[in-house]
Amino acid sequence: MNGIGVINATGQPAVASSFHTLVVQPTSFCNLDCTYCYLPDRRSRRLMEVAVAQACAESIAQQNSGHPVSVVWHGGEPTATPIGLFRELLAPFDELRCAGMARHEIQTNATLINRQWCELFTAYGFEVGVSIDGPGALNRNRFDRAGNPTDTRTRRGMQTLADAGLAYSVICVVTPETIDHAEALVDFFTGLPGCESVGFNIEEQEGADRAPVSEDAAYRFWQRLIERRVGGSPLRIRDLDRLADYLAAIRAGHVDHAPYEPIPTVSWDGQVVLLSPELLGITDSRYGDFIAGNVIHESITAMLARAGDLRYVAEFITALNDCADLCTFYDFCRGAQAGNRYFEHATFTARETAYCRTSRQALIRAAADHLTPQGGRS
Repeated sequence: MNGIGVINATGQPAVASSFHTLVVQPTSFCNLDCTYCYLPDRRSRRLMEVAVAQACAESIAQQNSGHPVSVVWHGGEPTATPIGLFRELLAPFDELRCAGMARHEIQTNATLINRQWCELFTAYGFEVGVSIDGPGALNRNRFDRAGNPTDTRTRRGMQTLADAGLAYSVICVVTPETIDHAEALVDFFTGLPGCESVGFNIEEQEGADRAPVSEDAAYRFWQRLIERRVGGSPLRIRDLDRLADYLAAIRAGHVDHAPYEPIPTVSWDGQVVLLSPELLGITDSRYGDFIAGNVIHESITAMLARAGDLRYVAEFITALNDCADLCTFYDFCRGAQAGNRYFEHATFTARETAYCRTSRQALIRAAADHLTPQGGRS
């Protein structure tokens, strides 16, 4: 069987033995100091060497998949990497990109975006994602290291992208302070030049000591977004689009039982973790710091071939089976996220998480209640 473990209820692989997404950390440093950030090494100015990027490209080539691999440049803040070095890191992937075997994405806070970065994104066909939580006070958790607000600088970077003809998507972290401001968020993102879509990430418990978003507040948030969409809002919202695609597939009889993506994530020095980028840099001796290997010494394909022997991967497969057997949301959710299980419960065997309840279950309940108002909450 071409996979890692098995979902007993379907007989299908639990985790894929090949990868369609490769997350790459060109630097561990971030120029911001967001209050909810979980990254342990974001003050370290460590940079990836070209040999690591070359090894990543070789792993993609060795896999020889018929599906292009999305190389996602993440951080830290990836544009804190000197642009000359960044170009050198891209070079090993270029033959793969031109052959349609790889494509580039970047997730950035946009505060450092200038014309030179836009020229690079255009030349290499980047898909750009920007992180911003809203206008003014709604972006209150995203400070720089001096404690200054950053929304003006991020908006300037987004305008620079738009002026260069580059469309972008947005990731917005919705916090306890902003969960009741759905209207203002929709209005803001609808008016951003160049913004193609927005994904709303309900704040997750990932190491920062912060109050969680309640399930009821999340339900009201999704309910209002659905109402705006049905009322004619042109804003594309990732989360609603995913649900709409799922419902369309159900109606057409094409339920997707694809295995969970292994999401190999490569650190600046070549260390690789699986299942969740959020595990990169986290130390836990029980799980061998989540390291599957180092791409300098071993291909990612080889790491995946023995990934079932890693304790955290084996535990995650157990949890996926519990979800498949016991959770009525499984067909849509497909088992939620490995990182959330760990950060909330210090194990990967937990079945349900706050992430499940606020980002998946509350969304589905809000949509179902909109379609069948008699089932709505008071």
